[in-house]
Amino acid sequence: MNQEEEIINRVSNSVLKTFDLEEIYPEGERILFDIKEWLFQELILKERDFRVLVKNHDWSKYRKSFVAVTCSADAIIPSWAFMLIAAELTPFANKVVIGDLELLETVIYQELLSFVDFKEFADKPVIIKGCADKPIPNSAYAFLIAKLQPTAKSIMFGEACSTVPLYKSKK
Repeated sequence: MNQEEEIINRVSNSVLKTFDLEEIYPEGERILFDIKEWLFQELILKERDFRVLVKNHDWSKYRKSFVAVTCSADAIIPSWAFMLIAAELTPFANKVVIGDLELLETVIYQELLSFVDFKEFADKPVIIKGCADKPIPNSAYAFLIAKLQPTAKSIMFGEACSTVPLYKSKK
């Protein structure tokens, strides 16, 4: 190759668009709030005691965090107990769900993807970036496919150098 020849990056010059779910990942601590410790013998919810614990807890320490409220004990917890905690967390936390951390990430991504303008992907081949350092649930990829499929020319998964085809428009 002649040293005078310029190296051209065909990937960056192509119409190929990349969607990286990590780029929309919101910063903030993820917290699993387990009410098991607030149960009598980790099995029974005593309403009066539970309400006192909820009232006296410092909810401000959850400011700007994302919280999944759960009970890891094999106990029957009434819905109002989870709702009472959610009512206390809501003024401080960015997001509160009743469930585990995977559900929390699922809800976060479902909401985030509802605000993305997908017009820039219309009639273009799209790669959904595969490698991630953040905890991106598989459901987020399904939400993304549902948003991209009506407009994209094609959808692939992976990196520009190695992709797996997922969808090709029949237009």
